[in-house]
Amino acid sequence: MERKLLIFHLIAVTFIVACNRHGNAFDASGTFEADEVVVSASTSGKILSLTIDEGSVVAKDSVVGVVDPTDISLQKQQVEASIHALNEKTSNVTPQVKLLEDQLGVQQTQLNDLLLEKTRVENLLKEDAATRKQLDDINFQIESVKKQMNVTRQQIEVQKSNVATQNRSILSESKPLGKKAEQLQEMLNRTNITNPVTGTVITKYAEMGEIASNGKPLYKIADLSSMTLRAYVTGAQLPQIKLGQQVTVMIDSGQNHYKRLPGTITWVSDKAEFTPKNIQTKDERANLVYATKIKVKNDGYLKIGMYGEVKFVP
Repeated sequence: MERKLLIFHLIAVTFIVACNRHGNAFDASGTFEADEVVVSASTSGKILSLTIDEGSVVAKDSVVGVVDPTDISLQKQQVEASIHALNEKTSNVTPQVKLLEDQLGVQQTQLNDLLLEKTRVENLLKEDAATRKQLDDINFQIESVKKQMNVTRQQIEVQKSNVATQNRSILSESKPLGKKAEQLQEMLNRTNITNPVTGTVITKYAEMGEIASNGKPLYKIADLSSMTLRAYVTGAQLPQIKLGQQVTVMIDSGQNHYKRLPGTITWVSDKAEFTPKNIQTKDERANLVYATKIKVKNDGYLKIGMYGEVKFVP
């Protein structure tokens, strides 16, 4: 009987040792994580819609909800009405200029008639059929009409300049109002809740009908197509690893079975830290460890917070 008990104890010890060896058949261990993005409201107001649920896969740049834009829309309409009112205040120079140009046309006709009359008198004067005084009178009239025409031209330019100056003064107010309208349009655009990255909704913080404030978290999303295993190595293991190195990642797949996945080391910390309580290392006596990140393509089984083990030699 004692011999049988001795054999049983030997078998149990052997089994425990084998289990311990199997438990240390990895170079590092850690937990899986993903790059999470917290999407927040960009403006304040009532949430009119939020068409996402936890677990939903959402594409990048898709509109997933709307915050009530009524108040901002009314402000923009008010600014646009002010800009339109400024245009109504501007003066149209065309009627005044048209009158002066008509007057200038009449003066031009008078000048043309006088020039013809001058030619006729000059011809008569050559035949002694007209006097020198008649020619002098016509030349005086011609000079008078030319002066009147110059005055009319100056009046046209002055009228255009005055109206242009007046209109510029009025329209100068439209530029800041235009910028205000652009700012309000940008705020209107932000009432649409636009998803920034393609991924899976992890947590939903708000619901339709709630009041959102600027910066209030609405939901958390992460791209789960690939995961990151944050594993810890001792100082003695650092010479064995490098960035870009291909490794084997193992996750539990039933009792005493592991699922193996390929991974790539993407980051190694340059500072040591105390070993986290929930992490095992190859050398359990090591107090200081270095964090590493290993990128692993997710086949659908990897979850955030799941434990994983890694072998540096595939």
